[in-house]
Amino acid sequence: MTYSDSEETEGKPPSWDNVTDTIILHIFQYLSSRHLLTAGETCKLWNRLAYDEFLWRDLFYRDFSIKCNVGIMPGKKSWYSEYKRLDYHTPIVETEVLTQHTHQVLHVSFSHNGKYFATCSKDGYILVWTASYPAKVKHSHDMKSFSWKYTQYSQFNETDTLLLVSGVHFGTPQSTSGEIAVFSLQDGFNLQCRVVNKPYDIFGTWYSEEHLLSGDLQWLAQLVSSSGLWLNKAYQDITSEHTPITVQLYRFYNVNASTIRSVMVANCVAPEPCPPSTTDDTLSPQSRPPLPSHHSHQGGGSGWERGNPVSYRDLNRPLPLPLPLPYPQPSTSSEDSHTRLETQDWQRRDSDMETLIQYNAEYRRVEKETAALNEETTSSEGSCEENTEMTSIDELDDLAKQPEKFLIFTTGCRTYTPHQIGFKRIKKVSFPARLDPGLSLVERIAVREQARARYMSGHRAQPEPDWLNYAAVADRFDSVDHIIDLHGHIIGMCLSPDHRYLYVNCRPWPEDCIISNPFDPPPIAQEIDIHVIDLATLQEVGIMLRSHKAYTPNNECFLIFLDVCDEYVASGAEDRHGYLWDRHYGSCLAKYPHNDVVNCTAFNPTDPQTLVTTSDDYSIKVWRSRALTKQLVGGDAMKRMGRGVRIETKPRRRQNRSRVRSNVGMTTR
Repeated sequence: MTYSDSEETEGKPPSWDNVTDTIILHIFQYLSSRHLLTAGETCKLWNRLAYDEFLWRDLFYRDFSIKCNVGIMPGKKSWYSEYKRLDYHTPIVETEVLTQHTHQVLHVSFSHNGKYFATCSKDGYILVWTASYPAKVKHSHDMKSFSWKYTQYSQFNETDTLLLVSGVHFGTPQSTSGEIAVFSLQDGFNLQCRVVNKPYDIFGTWYSEEHLLSGDLQWLAQLVSSSGLWLNKAYQDITSEHTPITVQLYRFYNVNASTIRSVMVANCVAPEPCPPSTTDDTLSPQSRPPLPSHHSHQGGGSGWERGNPVSYRDLNRPLPLPLPLPYPQPSTSSEDSHTRLETQDWQRRDSDMETLIQYNAEYRRVEKETAALNEETTSSEGSCEENTEMTSIDELDDLAKQPEKFLIFTTGCRTYTPHQIGFKRIKKVSFPARLDPGLSLVERIAVREQARARYMSGHRAQPEPDWLNYAAVADRFDSVDHIIDLHGHIIGMCLSPDHRYLYVNCRPWPEDCIISNPFDPPPIAQEIDIHVIDLATLQEVGIMLRSHKAYTPNNECFLIFLDVCDEYVASGAEDRHGYLWDRHYGSCLAKYPHNDVVNCTAFNPTDPQTLVTTSDDYSIKVWRSRALTKQLVGGDAMKRMGRGVRIETKPRRRQNRSRVRSNVGMTTR
């Protein structure tokens, strides 16, 4: 270069055309996502570099506080698209605040087609809403006309033609009686049937298109009861008095004032395993402490009227003092019923990770296999769905053709609060063709006369069975196939859409606590843990510690419902917020403010960009993503709407910057 050329170059301003990609990418790493996209509008070069996949990968891990060993969600190809999904397509805009209920709103559920959702409240009403914007009431019914105190739970059948509504009866403060009502969603909102349900927090659930499960409770002896589960027809036949409309499926043995609660049915995703050679000794009768000779139940008070409490209030009734004896448990096929996830690859009580859902390697492996299988069968699934829609309801509802299902419920063995999850594989179920009419009037009179004659001749009646001795009466009850003890108060359960995983809200007990009195359970934590159970192996594969808040003590504890879709997990909490997590990455994404306890959350099953939360503040809030809201109302109207709270993540130290520079040649848009 000559002196004149050098002089001419020095006189010109510096040009960005001479700056290498490596330097620009190094600068871009310090920008936020919003500023990075703005910089990409400058020129073609910057636009290409602003969409560098490795740049968005590092930005994704940093902004959403993702653990470095968690890869991209199976089936996803772009880090930029994943960032956009979590930032722009998650429900965060408060599009509607619905205040038609006049009391605490306890539950919300969506129809499978995503067109409607139903809400239950302590005002005694069941409301069915349209899910389109803006949400409006389509059907309503005042259940107080059936002597209901309030409605507490609802569920649509799979074809969205029927709605199951569960509620609590009026009665004494100690009453646990409830009822299930079924309404038709075709040609009006007509009542189809009513079924007694006790205790009320069995809730009830659909077994098939036209059959539902309900429960009953019978006290047998001191602290000992039996829970019966019944299969009922949703359309009660009136053509003949000999046509059965209900049949008992199972009857379980309960100890320590515990009962079967929160019943749900899942499709079996794996064949029945062979029985293991060992059982959990901690659940055997010989290893359990004897019952105490005196009991004190701390219950009652105004706390019972808050939220949706569990049904142990009838324990206040006087009971005779028991004799010391072991209290047995139905047999378990679990080699480790506690399933506490104590392997070394789990982080326990780490303050930096307390809001992350942590999964083990088995969950990650299954997740990848499922995504690969879904990609291979996408085309074939389309044709299958078309054929399924043409199948008649009668064929779908044929009980003889129903596949094996899992009966899932909460129960207990050491105290009256639900701390265990029970599993029972439902084999073939059928209704008898004709109801046995029983003895005729003449035959009943003859039997009565024979009994009177035996009494007069000095024959004693057969003694009552020894209900306190489980071994002596075990043949009268059904066994539970598998039990998982979560060592805490279970306050909510939900199935994943594919029925592979069970997500559980649980308030843990102190570690190594000893329960000597079934009426005095251990104190429960003020944080809620979320447990993830694989229903194929019946093992716990994920956990999130201290995920959200709850403050009520044992005797006032009520249910907090959660919901799961393919990509997200949502739950209510007692700190006046709902919470949203990404299901794969485990990070907490948003909080949804209310003025009181958030009892329930529900995703639209056809579009997870819509979430509904219900609260004790009498309100229902509908949350939609920014992308969906902008499409519905426009950008200007969206700016005037309320927002959820984005979770602030701790900034990570920027490490290994050379990683992006070395991959400049692999940029993609």
